[in-house]
Amino acid sequence: MEYVITTEQLTKRFGKQVAINNLTLNIPTGCIFAFLGPNGAGKTTTIKALMNILSPNAGTSTVFGVDSRKLSPTEFAQIGYVSENQELPLWMKTGYFLNYCKSFYPTWDDGFCQQLLKQFDIPLDKKLKSLSRGMRMKAALVSSLAYRPKLLVLDEPFSGLDPLVREEFVSGILEVTETENWTIFISSHDVDEVERLADRVGIIDKGALMVNENIEELQCRFRWVEVTLGEAPAGAVSFPAEWLAAEQKGRAVRFVDTQYQEDAGQQRIRSLLPACTDIAAQGMSLREIFVVLAKQFKQSNS
Repeated sequence: MEYVITTEQLTKRFGKQVAINNLTLNIPTGCIFAFLGPNGAGKTTTIKALMNILSPNAGTSTVFGVDSRKLSPTEFAQIGYVSENQELPLWMKTGYFLNYCKSFYPTWDDGFCQQLLKQFDIPLDKKLKSLSRGMRMKAALVSSLAYRPKLLVLDEPFSGLDPLVREEFVSGILEVTETENWTIFISSHDVDEVERLADRVGIIDKGALMVNENIEELQCRFRWVEVTLGEAPAGAVSFPAEWLAAEQKGRAVRFVDTQYQEDAGQQRIRSLLPACTDIAAQGMSLREIFVVLAKQFKQSNS
Protein backbone atom coordinates (compact mmCIF):
# COMPACT_ATOMS: atom_id res chain seq x y z
CA MET A 1 0.00 0.00 0.00
CA GLU A 2 1.26 3.48 -0.88
CA TYR A 3 1.17 6.25 1.71
CA VAL A 4 1.02 9.97 1.00
CA ILE A 5 1.79 10.89 4.62
CA THR A 6 3.76 8.95 7.22
CA THR A 7 4.97 9.84 10.70
CA GLU A 8 7.20 7.77 12.96
CA GLN A 9 7.43 8.65 16.67
CA LEU A 10 6.87 12.30 15.71
CA THR A 11 7.26 14.57 18.73
CA LYS A 12 6.94 18.33 19.17
CA ARG A 13 7.37 20.19 22.45
CA PHE A 14 6.91 23.83 23.39
CA GLY A 15 8.98 24.12 26.54
CA LYS A 16 7.64 21.47 28.89
CA GLN A 17 4.37 21.13 27.00
CA VAL A 18 4.18 18.14 24.67
CA ALA A 19 2.04 19.02 21.64
CA ILE A 20 2.78 15.88 19.57
CA ASN A 21 3.58 12.73 21.51
CA ASN A 22 5.41 9.95 19.60
CA LEU A 23 2.85 10.05 16.79
CA THR A 24 3.07 7.18 14.31
CA LEU A 25 0.61 7.48 11.45
CA ASN A 26 0.24 6.26 7.85
CA ILE A 27 -2.28 7.82 5.46
CA PRO A 28 -2.95 5.79 2.28
CA THR A 29 -3.06 7.35 -1.14
CA GLY A 30 -6.56 8.29 -2.28
CA CYS A 31 -8.27 8.24 1.12
CA ILE A 32 -10.15 11.04 2.84
CA PHE A 33 -8.66 11.09 6.32
CA ALA A 34 -10.37 12.89 9.20
CA PHE A 35 -8.04 14.07 11.96
CA LEU A 36 -10.04 14.66 15.13
CA GLY A 37 -9.35 15.51 18.75
CA PRO A 38 -10.41 17.81 21.60
CA ASN A 39 -9.17 21.40 21.74
CA GLY A 40 -5.44 21.45 22.34
CA ALA A 41 -5.00 17.83 21.25
CA GLY A 42 -2.22 18.72 18.79
CA LYS A 43 -4.06 18.60 15.45
CA THR A 44 -2.88 21.93 14.02
CA THR A 45 0.65 21.43 15.38
CA THR A 46 0.80 18.08 13.56
CA ILE A 47 -0.33 19.69 10.31
CA LYS A 48 2.26 22.46 10.68
CA ALA A 49 4.97 19.86 11.26
CA LEU A 50 3.88 17.97 8.14
CA MET A 51 3.90 21.18 6.09
CA ASN A 52 7.35 22.19 7.43
CA ILE A 53 5.92 25.23 9.18
CA LEU A 54 7.20 23.82 12.48
CA SER A 55 10.22 21.58 13.07
CA PRO A 56 9.71 18.50 15.28
CA ASN A 57 11.90 17.82 18.29
CA ALA A 58 12.10 14.11 17.53
CA GLY A 59 10.83 11.48 15.12
CA THR A 60 10.23 11.77 11.41
CA SER A 61 7.43 12.59 8.99
CA THR A 62 7.21 12.31 5.22
CA VAL A 63 4.95 13.70 2.51
CA PHE A 64 5.11 11.95 -0.87
CA GLY A 65 8.03 9.99 0.58
CA VAL A 66 10.05 13.16 1.22
CA ASP A 67 11.16 14.21 4.71
CA SER A 68 8.73 17.00 5.62
CA ARG A 69 11.67 19.16 6.76
CA LYS A 70 13.04 18.99 3.20
CA LEU A 71 9.90 19.63 1.17
CA SER A 72 10.77 21.50 -2.02
CA PRO A 73 8.67 23.60 -4.41
CA THR A 74 8.10 20.38 -6.37
CA GLU A 75 6.24 18.81 -3.43
CA PHE A 76 4.44 22.00 -2.41
CA ALA A 77 3.14 22.33 -5.98
CA GLN A 78 1.26 19.07 -5.36
CA ILE A 79 -0.25 20.16 -2.03
CA GLY A 80 -3.40 22.24 -1.57
CA TYR A 81 -3.73 23.89 1.85
CA VAL A 82 -6.74 25.68 3.33
CA SER A 83 -6.79 26.83 6.96
CA GLU A 84 -9.18 28.85 9.13
CA ASN A 85 -6.20 31.10 9.96
CA GLN A 86 -5.09 31.47 6.36
CA GLU A 87 -4.09 35.03 5.52
CA LEU A 88 -5.26 36.18 2.10
CA PRO A 89 -4.17 39.37 0.29
CA LEU A 90 -7.42 41.17 1.03
CA TRP A 91 -6.56 44.14 -1.17
CA MET A 92 -6.63 41.92 -4.27
CA LYS A 93 -9.71 41.31 -6.36
CA THR A 94 -10.62 37.63 -6.61
CA GLY A 95 -9.69 37.37 -10.28
CA TYR A 96 -6.32 39.02 -9.68
CA PHE A 97 -5.70 36.76 -6.68
CA LEU A 98 -6.33 33.60 -8.71
CA ASN A 99 -4.12 34.82 -11.57
CA TYR A 100 -1.42 35.58 -9.00
CA CYS A 101 -1.68 32.02 -7.60
CA LYS A 102 -1.68 30.55 -11.11
CA SER A 103 1.84 31.83 -11.74
CA PHE A 104 3.23 29.50 -9.04
CA TYR A 105 1.68 26.28 -10.34
CA PRO A 106 2.63 24.79 -13.74
CA THR A 107 -0.30 22.35 -13.49
CA TRP A 108 -2.92 25.10 -13.07
CA ASP A 109 -6.05 24.12 -15.04
CA ASP A 110 -7.94 27.18 -16.31
CA GLY A 111 -10.98 25.16 -17.33
CA PHE A 112 -11.16 23.47 -13.93
CA CYS A 113 -10.74 26.84 -12.21
CA GLN A 114 -13.66 28.29 -14.17
CA GLN A 115 -15.76 25.24 -13.33
CA LEU A 116 -15.07 25.73 -9.61
CA LEU A 117 -15.79 29.45 -9.75
CA LYS A 118 -19.15 28.77 -11.34
CA GLN A 119 -19.91 25.98 -8.90
CA PHE A 120 -19.15 28.20 -5.88
CA ASP A 121 -20.65 31.34 -7.47
CA ILE A 122 -17.58 33.43 -6.66
CA PRO A 123 -17.40 36.99 -8.10
CA LEU A 124 -14.11 37.86 -9.79
CA ASP A 125 -14.49 41.65 -9.74
CA LYS A 126 -14.69 42.17 -5.95
CA LYS A 127 -11.84 42.60 -3.51
CA LEU A 128 -11.35 39.73 -1.09
CA LYS A 129 -11.84 42.07 1.86
CA SER A 130 -15.37 42.87 0.68
CA LEU A 131 -16.38 39.20 0.55
CA SER A 132 -18.00 37.32 3.41
CA ARG A 133 -15.87 34.88 5.40
CA GLY A 134 -17.59 31.98 3.70
CA MET A 135 -16.94 33.39 0.22
CA ARG A 136 -13.25 34.03 1.09
CA MET A 137 -12.92 30.41 2.27
CA LYS A 138 -14.41 29.23 -1.01
CA ALA A 139 -11.98 31.44 -2.94
CA ALA A 140 -9.11 29.95 -0.92
CA LEU A 141 -10.40 26.47 -1.75
CA VAL A 142 -10.54 27.27 -5.48
CA SER A 143 -6.96 28.59 -5.35
CA SER A 144 -5.90 25.29 -3.75
CA LEU A 145 -7.82 23.02 -6.13
CA ALA A 146 -7.30 24.63 -9.52
CA TYR A 147 -3.82 23.13 -9.99
CA ARG A 148 -5.16 19.64 -9.19
CA PRO A 149 -3.01 18.83 -6.15
CA LYS A 150 -2.40 15.23 -5.16
CA LEU A 151 -2.88 16.11 -1.49
CA LEU A 152 -5.45 18.55 -0.06
CA VAL A 153 -4.94 19.62 3.57
CA LEU A 154 -7.92 21.30 5.27
CA ASP A 155 -7.40 22.71 8.77
CA GLU A 156 -10.74 23.71 10.36
CA PRO A 157 -12.19 24.75 6.98
CA PHE A 158 -15.77 25.06 8.31
CA SER A 159 -15.01 27.34 11.26
CA GLY A 160 -17.40 30.29 11.35
CA LEU A 161 -19.28 29.27 8.21
CA ASP A 162 -23.06 29.31 8.12
CA PRO A 163 -24.89 26.02 7.34
CA LEU A 164 -25.55 26.88 3.69
CA VAL A 165 -21.90 27.73 2.98
CA ARG A 166 -20.76 24.57 4.80
CA GLU A 167 -23.11 22.54 2.62
CA GLU A 168 -21.72 24.14 -0.55
CA PHE A 169 -18.17 23.63 0.69
CA VAL A 170 -18.69 19.94 1.48
CA SER A 171 -20.65 19.29 -1.72
CA GLY A 172 -17.88 20.89 -3.75
CA ILE A 173 -15.23 18.69 -2.17
CA LEU A 174 -17.36 15.57 -2.62
CA GLU A 175 -17.93 16.33 -6.30
CA VAL A 176 -14.23 16.86 -6.89
CA THR A 177 -13.14 13.69 -5.09
CA GLU A 178 -15.58 11.59 -7.11
CA THR A 179 -13.52 12.27 -10.24
CA GLU A 180 -10.01 12.83 -8.83
CA ASN A 181 -7.86 10.30 -6.97
CA TRP A 182 -6.74 12.85 -4.41
CA THR A 183 -5.81 12.30 -0.80
CA ILE A 184 -7.58 14.66 1.61
CA PHE A 185 -6.37 15.31 5.16
CA ILE A 186 -9.04 17.20 7.08
CA SER A 187 -8.95 18.44 10.66
CA SER A 188 -12.21 19.85 11.99
CA HIS A 189 -14.47 20.15 15.03
CA ASP A 190 -17.51 19.82 12.76
CA VAL A 191 -17.69 16.05 13.12
CA ASP A 192 -21.04 15.77 11.29
CA GLU A 193 -19.55 17.37 8.18
CA VAL A 194 -16.40 15.26 8.46
CA GLU A 195 -18.45 12.07 8.65
CA ARG A 196 -19.99 12.87 5.26
CA LEU A 197 -16.56 13.28 3.72
CA ALA A 198 -14.13 10.87 5.32
CA ASP A 199 -13.59 7.14 4.95
CA ARG A 200 -10.87 6.91 7.61
CA VAL A 201 -10.42 8.66 10.96
CA GLY A 202 -7.57 9.33 13.36
CA ILE A 203 -8.36 10.64 16.85
CA ILE A 204 -5.62 12.12 19.03
CA ASP A 205 -5.49 13.32 22.62
CA LYS A 206 -2.60 15.22 24.18
CA GLY A 207 -0.68 14.66 20.96
CA ALA A 208 -0.99 10.86 21.12
CA LEU A 209 -2.87 8.76 18.58
CA MET A 210 -5.80 6.97 20.24
CA VAL A 211 -7.78 5.74 17.20
CA ASN A 212 -6.77 5.15 13.59
CA GLU A 213 -9.14 3.08 11.49
CA ASN A 214 -11.75 2.94 8.78
CA ILE A 215 -14.89 4.82 9.88
CA GLU A 216 -17.17 1.96 8.86
CA GLU A 217 -15.15 -0.48 10.99
CA LEU A 218 -15.14 1.95 13.90
CA GLN A 219 -18.91 2.29 13.77
CA CYS A 220 -19.29 -1.49 13.56
CA ARG A 221 -17.53 -2.03 16.88
CA PHE A 222 -19.12 0.86 18.81
CA ARG A 223 -22.67 0.38 20.10
CA TRP A 224 -24.94 2.04 22.61
CA VAL A 225 -26.17 -0.90 24.66
CA GLU A 226 -29.06 -0.96 27.13
CA VAL A 227 -29.54 -4.05 29.25
CA THR A 228 -32.68 -4.80 31.23
CA LEU A 229 -32.19 -6.97 34.32
CA GLY A 230 -34.78 -9.28 35.80
CA GLU A 231 -34.05 -7.80 39.19
CA ALA A 232 -31.97 -4.94 40.49
CA PRO A 233 -28.47 -6.10 41.49
CA ALA A 234 -27.66 -6.11 45.21
CA GLY A 235 -24.57 -3.96 44.68
CA ALA A 236 -22.81 -1.94 42.02
CA VAL A 237 -22.10 -3.73 38.75
CA SER A 238 -18.44 -4.15 37.77
CA PHE A 239 -17.94 -3.00 34.16
CA PRO A 240 -15.10 -4.19 31.86
CA ALA A 241 -12.66 -1.59 30.51
CA GLU A 242 -14.15 -1.65 27.00
CA TRP A 243 -17.56 -0.51 28.30
CA LEU A 244 -17.51 3.29 28.39
CA ALA A 245 -20.00 5.80 29.82
CA ALA A 246 -21.50 2.97 31.86
CA GLU A 247 -24.36 3.73 34.24
CA GLN A 248 -26.76 1.68 36.30
CA LYS A 249 -30.25 2.76 37.32
CA GLY A 250 -32.32 0.12 39.05
CA ARG A 251 -32.84 -2.72 36.59
CA ALA A 252 -31.40 -0.77 33.65
CA VAL A 253 -27.73 -0.82 32.72
CA ARG A 254 -26.55 1.41 29.88
CA PHE A 255 -23.06 1.70 28.34
CA VAL A 256 -21.06 2.04 25.13
CA ASP A 257 -19.46 -1.24 24.07
CA THR A 258 -16.29 -0.38 22.13
CA GLN A 259 -15.71 -3.98 21.00
CA TYR A 260 -19.23 -5.05 20.14
CA GLN A 261 -19.89 -8.21 18.15
CA GLU A 262 -23.42 -9.21 17.28
CA ASP A 263 -23.47 -12.74 18.70
CA ALA A 264 -20.32 -13.01 20.80
CA GLY A 265 -20.98 -9.58 22.29
CA GLN A 266 -24.43 -10.52 23.51
CA GLN A 267 -23.14 -13.78 24.97
CA ARG A 268 -20.47 -11.87 26.87
CA ILE A 269 -23.02 -9.38 28.20
CA ARG A 270 -25.18 -12.24 29.46
CA SER A 271 -22.20 -13.88 31.13
CA LEU A 272 -21.25 -10.64 32.91
CA LEU A 273 -24.87 -9.73 33.70
CA PRO A 274 -26.56 -13.10 34.34
CA ALA A 275 -29.80 -11.42 35.44
CA CYS A 276 -30.16 -9.96 31.93
CA THR A 277 -33.60 -10.38 30.35
CA ASP A 278 -33.22 -8.08 27.34
CA ILE A 279 -30.41 -6.46 25.33
CA ALA A 280 -30.93 -3.51 22.97
CA ALA A 281 -27.93 -2.39 20.89
CA GLN A 282 -27.95 0.74 18.75
CA GLY A 283 -25.43 2.02 16.22
CA MET A 284 -23.60 5.30 16.77
CA SER A 285 -22.69 8.25 14.58
CA LEU A 286 -19.09 9.40 14.37
CA ARG A 287 -20.03 12.44 16.48
CA GLU A 288 -21.46 10.22 19.24
CA ILE A 289 -18.35 8.04 19.21
CA PHE A 290 -16.07 11.09 19.33
CA VAL A 291 -17.98 12.66 22.26
CA VAL A 292 -17.80 9.43 24.29
CA LEU A 293 -14.07 9.09 23.64
CA ALA A 294 -13.40 12.79 24.37
CA LYS A 295 -15.14 12.43 27.74
CA GLN A 296 -13.06 9.34 28.46
CA PHE A 297 -9.85 11.22 27.57
CA LYS A 298 -10.85 14.04 29.92
CA GLN A 299 -11.50 11.63 32.79
CA SER A 300 -8.18 9.87 32.18
CA ASN A 301 -6.29 13.17 32.19
CA SER A 302 -7.92 14.53 35.35
